[in-house]
Parts: sequence; structure tokens; C-alpha cells
Amino acid sequence: MASQTDQLKLNRCRKNLRRDVGHAIADFNMIEDGDLILVCLSGGKDSYTLLEILTNLQKHAPIDFKIHAVNLDQKQPEFPEEVLPSYLDSIGIDYKILEQDTYSIITEKVPEGKTYCGLCSRLRRGILYNYADSIGADKIALGHHRDDIVETLFLNMFYGGKLKAMPPKLLSDDKRNVVIRPLAYCKESEITKFSELMDFPIIPCNLCGSQDNLQRQAIKSMLQEWEKQNPGRIESIFRSIANVSLSQLADTNLFPFQELRKKGESDLQLDVVELV
Repeated sequence: MASQTDQLKLNRCRKNLRRDVGHAIADFNMIEDGDLILVCLSGGKDSYTLLEILTNLQKHAPIDFKIHAVNLDQKQPEFPEEVLPSYLDSIGIDYKILEQDTYSIITEKVPEGKTYCGLCSRLRRGILYNYADSIGADKIALGHHRDDIVETLFLNMFYGGKLKAMPPKLLSDDKRNVVIRPLAYCKESEITKFSELMDFPIIPCNLCGSQDNLQRQAIKSMLQEWEKQNPGRIESIFRSIANVSLSQLADTNLFPFQELRKKGESDLQLDVVELV
């Protein structure tokens, strides 16, 4: 049984996460009355937290929405198939376990020594998108948090030469699904603390035997060092994503730099006439 101190910590964590999730939902109109939300579970701390906070909000929100959880069993060796069904049964959530042997496809296609993560995520995304469409889900909820979004921003800048991250709300390329990230305003440290206090039955993400995504790990280490030296740095970077000045960047497709001209003498005279 949790101590009184742990219970107080848990309540504080839940309150902080509910506040941040509530703000994200409101800012991006993530959930509307009557929505069916497909919550994708991996068995990691983020998706468990997402499900817990959404079910908690569902009881108190001024709108009605339904939650349906889904997990994709990709047939990795030693994947503990009983963990998620047992947990979801214990909390009374409607759910589906999809079974697709993507592991065999990935190990066949990806050269030895290369990370599986890219192909794995593409295959997983396609299967989940199709399932969401088949059940008429209005939104697909993923467990990416604030730190994931900032890390992705730097990954795209450093390794892709693009200024983009993960949006809190996204329309899929085929226009069939809307993806939402209700944890977009949540700190990873808060989620980690909450997950430990909740004692979620965590399933590790290394069952496939793949290497860590070394580029993401390098970015994560860099950001953690920055945060240690200057507390609040990650939050400041995240806020900048929502405070973009296109005229101060250099994308000629998004801002008409070629049309910029200083005012000529005739323009200045016109301004004087308009003022009189």
C-alpha cells in the first residue's frame, strides 16, 4: 500500500498532468463532444499515463467522449502478451490487441547493425491508421510529450535540414485520420514520476533487439545538459515552436521576401495625403 507521502505526490502529479493535458486539448480543440478516441498503447510510461489521464478527464469533462485502447503486438521475441490485456481488464477499458508479425518484415528488410525504429514506426502507423478508420475513430491519441517534440525539432534541424517537429494535432496525409498528442505540454520528468508512483506494468521497448536510436539519444543528452545548466531551457524552446516569426526566418515559400521594397517618394507622399 502506498504511503501517505507517496499518495500526496501521486495526487500532485496527476493534478499537474491533468492541467497540462486540459490546456493542450483546449488550445488545439483535440477532443469534441461525441468523439471516439483511439488511444494507442505501447506498454511504456507515456502511453500508460496518456490513458490514465484521459480516462480521468473523461469522468469530469463537460463533454462526452468515448475511449477505445489499442495495442499492436508485433511479435517481437519474448513480448509479454498477457501484460496489457491483464492491465486493461483490471481497469475496465474497452480495448483491442492487434496481432501483426511486423518483426519478421523488419528483420528481413533492415540491414544488420541498422536501427529498426524508422521502418517499425511506419508499419505500425499504417496498421493503426487502418484500424482507426475501420472502427470510425474520430481521433488517434499518441503519447508523445513536450520533450519528444523538442527532441524531434533538433533531430530534423541537425540531421534533416528542416525546421519541423511533432504537432500537437495532425491531419494524416491521406486525410482519413486526425492524430492528437494530449501530452504535448507535459514534461517527461513529470510523466516518469507519475508512472513510478502508479506502478504501471512497463513493457521495455528493446525486445526487438534493435540498437538504440543513437541520434535521438544524442539530442536527448544535449538537451538534458542544457536544462541542467539553464533550468527552463527546454520549456523556452518548446514555447518558441508556438511563437513563430516567419519574416525572421528564410523560407521563401512561406514569406514573400522577394516582394519586399522600401517605400518610395510617391508612397511617402500618399501617406501624408491620407493623414491630412
